[in-house]
Amino acid sequence: MRTRRVRTVLAGAAALALALAGCGLKSGSPMVDDVVPGPSVEGQPLDGASLTVTSKNFSENIILGQMIGLIFKAAGAEVLDRTNLPGSISAREAIAQGDADAMYEYTGTGWITYLGHAKPITDPLEQWEAVRDADRKNGVTWLPQSTLNNTYALAISKKNNAKYHLKTLSDVAALSKKNPSAVTVCVENEFASRNDGLPGMEKAYGMSIPAGNIKKMDAGIVYTQVSKSDSCLLGEVFTTDGRIKAMDLDVLVDNKHFFPNYNAAPVIHTATFDKYPVIADLLDPLSARLTTEVAQVLNAKVDVEGEDPHEVAKAWLIEEGFIEEG
Repeated sequence: MRTRRVRTVLAGAAALALALAGCGLKSGSPMVDDVVPGPSVEGQPLDGASLTVTSKNFSENIILGQMIGLIFKAAGAEVLDRTNLPGSISAREAIAQGDADAMYEYTGTGWITYLGHAKPITDPLEQWEAVRDADRKNGVTWLPQSTLNNTYALAISKKNNAKYHLKTLSDVAALSKKNPSAVTVCVENEFASRNDGLPGMEKAYGMSIPAGNIKKMDAGIVYTQVSKSDSCLLGEVFTTDGRIKAMDLDVLVDNKHFFPNYNAAPVIHTATFDKYPVIADLLDPLSARLTTEVAQVLNAKVDVEGEDPHEVAKAWLIEEGFIEEG
């Protein structure tokens, strides 16, 4: 199961304690980059601060965690890098308990996994506001979200789509009724059985895909099968995955807004934010520049081209003018 797609809350303090015990919160490396703020930041407003950044253990979230750390470092803070923690719960608890100060989290994960709501809020801004308000009692401060939305989608190769001209999931539903044998789908095991996955999507769009047309496999294989074989017309993807562009796939629009929004937003341990409210001034402009398309490009550099997440984050921040070499 993909760690970023944990949708159920671990029950009880004992389970959380176990998660924390195994997450390696006492390890980490100081960021030693010689960087200074870009032109929009005067001086080093975090001079004297000692801050810890964290992330979950998949490429995108590691890149985003590195961005926060580098911006803090450029602003004068001593930064401890504790990114790449295993799973959502360990990183979440690090922020809530104050073992880490900042990371990027996803609004859907906050609303469903951590706060325990069964249904997402369709409007992205309303969902972020609801998460922000509800999480205050947990010692977690949510800063404004980006438009980077790492949610589920179905994709088709451009080669195959030249025949079917699919643009939306409603188009898939229409095709499934007109020609049921044409709609073959490659998905992860979990997505095939979850209410917020394939079964729920079929219900929302009024389609019924024959069981023999649903093929279950590991996530990485889905992209290859959709791109390079005829065994799957459609495949489950994540909207910010760099392989979408690299493998020339068309992402179909969720025109009924079935899948939850997973917009990335900085989350800060509240006591840290109260002490250093300038963090918002440093990170709000970053979130404003982060889009789904930007994430696809940066993720591809790591997942397709094999580059280091720290160097990918640093190069992009320099290119965008957020930091400069010291």
